[in-house]
Amino acid sequence: MDTVSDEAGDRWLARVLARDATDAERAPGAALLLVEGPAGAGRSRLARRLLAGARASGVRTVAVAFSPFGAALAGSGGTGASPRPQGAPRAPERALPEGAPGARPASTPHDGGAPGAALPPTGGEHLTGEAFAAALDRLLAPRARAAGEGPGVRPVLLVAEDVHLADRAALRQLRRVLGEPPAGLATVLTYRPEELREPGLPLGHAARLPAGLTVQRLPLAPLDTAQVRAVVEEVLGPDCGPSELFARIAQRSAGNPQVAVDLARLLRDTGEHRERYTVRDLEAVGAPPRLAHLALARAAALPEAARPVVRAAAVLGEPVEAEELCAVAGVTGEAGTRALVGALRGGLLTEDTGGRYGFFAPPAASAVYAEIPGPVRRELHRTAAHVLGHRRPVPWMALARHRRHAGEVRGWLYAVEQAARERAAAGDHQAAVDLLEQTLSGPAVPLGARARLAPLLAHSAVLGLRSEQTVTVLRQILSEQSLPVAVRGEIRLDLGLLLCNQAVSGMQGRLELQQAVEELAERPVMAARAMSALAMPLLSTVPLERNLYWLERAEKTGAASGDEEARTSVAANRAGTLMYTGDPAAWAALDALPRDTDSPVYQQHVARGLCNAADGALWLGELGPARELLAEGVAMATRSGAAYVEEGARGTGLLLDWAEGRWDELPARARAFVAEVETMPGMAVDGRMVLGMLSLCRGEWQQATAWLTGDGPRDRDAVAVPHLAAASGALVRMALVREDVAAAAEEASDAWDRVRDKGVWVWAAELAPWAVEAALRAGRREAARGMVEEYAAGLAGRRAPASDAALLWCRALEAEADGEPAAAAALFREAAVVYAGLPRPYAAVLATESAARCALAGDGDTDAAVAELASCVERLTELGAGWDAARVRALLRAHRPAEDRRPRGRPGYGDELSPREQEVADLAATGLTNKEIAATLHLSPRTVEQHVARARRKLESRSGQTLSRGRSARGS
Repeated sequence: MDTVSDEAGDRWLARVLARDATDAERAPGAALLLVEGPAGAGRSRLARRLLAGARASGVRTVAVAFSPFGAALAGSGGTGASPRPQGAPRAPERALPEGAPGARPASTPHDGGAPGAALPPTGGEHLTGEAFAAALDRLLAPRARAAGEGPGVRPVLLVAEDVHLADRAALRQLRRVLGEPPAGLATVLTYRPEELREPGLPLGHAARLPAGLTVQRLPLAPLDTAQVRAVVEEVLGPDCGPSELFARIAQRSAGNPQVAVDLARLLRDTGEHRERYTVRDLEAVGAPPRLAHLALARAAALPEAARPVVRAAAVLGEPVEAEELCAVAGVTGEAGTRALVGALRGGLLTEDTGGRYGFFAPPAASAVYAEIPGPVRRELHRTAAHVLGHRRPVPWMALARHRRHAGEVRGWLYAVEQAARERAAAGDHQAAVDLLEQTLSGPAVPLGARARLAPLLAHSAVLGLRSEQTVTVLRQILSEQSLPVAVRGEIRLDLGLLLCNQAVSGMQGRLELQQAVEELAERPVMAARAMSALAMPLLSTVPLERNLYWLERAEKTGAASGDEEARTSVAANRAGTLMYTGDPAAWAALDALPRDTDSPVYQQHVARGLCNAADGALWLGELGPARELLAEGVAMATRSGAAYVEEGARGTGLLLDWAEGRWDELPARARAFVAEVETMPGMAVDGRMVLGMLSLCRGEWQQATAWLTGDGPRDRDAVAVPHLAAASGALVRMALVREDVAAAAEEASDAWDRVRDKGVWVWAAELAPWAVEAALRAGRREAARGMVEEYAAGLAGRRAPASDAALLWCRALEAEADGEPAAAAALFREAAVVYAGLPRPYAAVLATESAARCALAGDGDTDAAVAELASCVERLTELGAGWDAARVRALLRAHRPAEDRRPRGRPGYGDELSPREQEVADLAATGLTNKEIAATLHLSPRTVEQHVARARRKLESRSGQTLSRGRSARGS
């Protein structure tokens, strides 16, 4: 990763080295680069980079490292192997701070082995006074160029690091050198600006920089979020957390590379080497020890008069105006100004672009805060609450924290309520959930306050992203029988929605919603919401008739209430219900939604309706309209702060990309999504489905089974029926390839029963063809015929193009089983045309392959069928469906014209793998067994064993490689 500072340093070095040394007698070629940055900003790394770049160009270097003990020096003669042309810096290194994995330590020499390409070792001899001056003069003494190098004096690069630690004598020596710089001298000074003796003057006020000296200042800029992510992933590995984690590390580290690395190491060391970390994990690790030591050391070095503002800043925990900071500290007027200036000069506080003052890095505040005696902290919190209470608008979140730590219970709970309402109104429901969870999980909250705060938590939890603790807290509150019935009903309504939507406890959620309907008898608006939620068919496996019963009740109750919000909520759920079931009236219901509303509350309902409709349209095969509805719904969810709706739409987007064949970056995105929503299995199922389907078509069947079935037996009520049906279709397909017909038929029968019990046949599009094939392969001809007719009857009057194509596929299978290959081929091609128009390219290829297979089995055009198979191989390869491509390639090979086949006898491939060995090796590497590979390639298991053995022997003899027989589920 190249930073802006790296590029600026490279340009400076290139300009310096490109100067013509024959002009050095006039000494205009001298240059000075002032590199400034706080502790951990990467000054040493940049210094090493410049030294290495000069060394690679054959330039003599002198390195000085200052410390409290003196100066350590090292020099190089500048002779290296095959020097680069002048002005050509070395290839950029990775931009890692000192101590980060992959960073070269200061004492490590340049790759060429010559000394002086890195800074001097910290444990060597330290020089002071005259000894330092003499050593520096000796190293900087001009040297003539060698024969053949041209006239003049050879250039030299002087790098002096940590000039803020140089003693006065050393600074005088540096001023003397730069006041009359030797010919060809280029100098780099690095320092911490906050620790200079004289602010802004690294060489002191007595420095005189001659006109011929070119001076450039290079402040090291903080890393942005993308750069912080790269640094953190060097420590924790790729894909180690959600994007919010890296943004929070960038904020907490203030973009400082060393602090970012230290925070990542704390996560690693306290997280038992997990693969994924969350923002909550970060909040729990506290301040890195290195940063805490620096903050406490600077605090200890402050004069006593400056310490009150530092303690006040630690208690406040965020940048504030100078007046507020001094008021909390209890020092005002000139005394406050002097104290604040002292804290700034001491490097503890900084001024941001808004003129506010806070710690140089947020974790440093917590380190100082921890050392403030308890009684002092309590009094400072009380003062902070008083001061911030006069700010307009009132910062309720901060005020709640200060009142809590000050022991002001009533004021704390009032501030919590105001803060939660404010955050919810702004759409930041997750912040409201976090605050309310923390408040209500403790025993100190009186009943009246719990009755006010619990509904806020429940409502925000439904719209935000669920925490593991939320359900527990709400259930604890509902167990308190002293709460008013209507309050319990309000809380229970949102708990039911939470269980149905995010926790995938559909039956538990339905029971809570049904009880909420009873408890909300006097609140018809909320009762209508509970009824409309019970109407959503996706939330449970109860028969569709029950969903429609609740939809009718919800519409009547909402209309009778006269409440516009209630009507909007019911209308949104009605549109989703009709779309999920393939009812053509869904489109008119969508048109009737109040899309032009400016109310965030109404927008949240409409956004939910649009995104549910998009998800329903996806399962119907209406992919184009689904994308349009999803985009509109996400935009409205973003505007209104419906985080759950917005996040759930990402899962629908993944399924859309799978269906439309947009697979390039899909596995990584799906894995990241599953990890980010790991506490919400109802949402994660979309990502797991995508990963399972991708693994299947690539031949990674162990991973496919893991993604599709989860960690244990599938709970009928834990996953939505369309997901279960699609997963079962994939499992049936894999069992059929393994020739395990009995297992395939059993899985198909169970899945078919689930769809029949639900009564929504448009959800069987991914199951029906494989279920019918399993029945036919098991010899259950009449059962298969009954399945096809039942499926056709269930689709009557429904608008579901994906199911229409699947029904054509099922009828094609019937015709093929009845010995009518021509009719079967025609039906398969008709299905392929429908799939291609959706577009569903993968399904279209599979249907085309089946059509070609039937044509080859009958009296069809063999050449055209072979051409179709060749086209299928090409399209499957483009998609990334390696297993399918190998399978169709084997079928194609069996039907290739005789003149195109390889002559009899084995050609010699030596140590190289033959095409068939490579194909077998590729499939073996996915984890397929020999039997599964044999079924894929139409070979005998014995032949596959021989190919595997030869491939393994060749790979091991050639490079020590071997075949892999499986990967973890994350390898998908």
